[in-house]
Amino acid sequence: MIDLKSKFKRQIEILGICLSRKYDGELNTFDLAEMFGVEELTVKRDLRELRENGIDIHSVKGKGLGLFSKVTESKLRELIKQYSALNTSDTFVDKSTNLFVTKLKEKSLANMVILQMCIDNKKTALIDYEKESEEMEHGQEISPLLIFQTDNYWRVLTLHKGKIKQYIMNKIIDVRESNKHFTPIPKEKIEDVFKYSFRSWLGEETFKIKLQFSPKWSDRIKPKQLLDSETFTENSDGSVIYEATVNSLDEIAGWVATRGEGVIVLEPSELKERVIEIAKGILKNYNL
Repeated sequence: MIDLKSKFKRQIEILGICLSRKYDGELNTFDLAEMFGVEELTVKRDLRELRENGIDIHSVKGKGLGLFSKVTESKLRELIKQYSALNTSDTFVDKSTNLFVTKLKEKSLANMVILQMCIDNKKTALIDYEKESEEMEHGQEISPLLIFQTDNYWRVLTLHKGKIKQYIMNKIIDVRESNKHFTPIPKEKIEDVFKYSFRSWLGEETFKIKLQFSPKWSDRIKPKQLLDSETFTENSDGSVIYEATVNSLDEIAGWVATRGEGVIVLEPSELKERVIEIAKGILKNYNL
């Protein structure tokens, strides 16, 4: 019986590989068959089904595999949603995909495929990354572990120089698979990385926080589960004491500051100071 999931995943990866090679016709159907461990006839069938799905992809004798027209942005969005669903159980958000495709066009799918194949094959990747200063860092070697979506961006969790880091995929301009293999960290450790994440994973340190929500806010906050580690203690006046462990004080400080009146930091003092600093900066925008 045909494994439809693996077939569809392979077809999208064939397209992604072709896009990453910039239409240069380096690959042929035999190369792809060897890469995916299938018969060459299977690859030819994959190409036919891709064409039936609106992808103008052909294998030309003596020239190799090539795309003869650009893949539309709507088709790229559709394929990225489908491909990400095949590789992760996380619910994807349309906005993340739209931003991704708008920024990188065909490179969005190409980069996602190459990174996922590096994850599957436990190979390092070389990326060209746009830093916050808008400078380009070329050929940075990473060991990709997981592609995930949060806070309106697709991200890739990696090992880099022995540390766990994340990269926003909108800023990865190009990806190349290397020939080096790496040993991934256990799945359980990856799950622990996100255990104390509030919105997006930002670090390996953990901090215990204690907030007080006014009665107005307590009714809004209690039905929501923000973190696995959270606890609620109700006070007689209707307010709520919220305690949790997080991995970024800056992230929580920004969240508290945007809630406005009724959310008070009790602990730690460092978090309180950061909230006050953010609030002062906001007031300066209005000359207050």
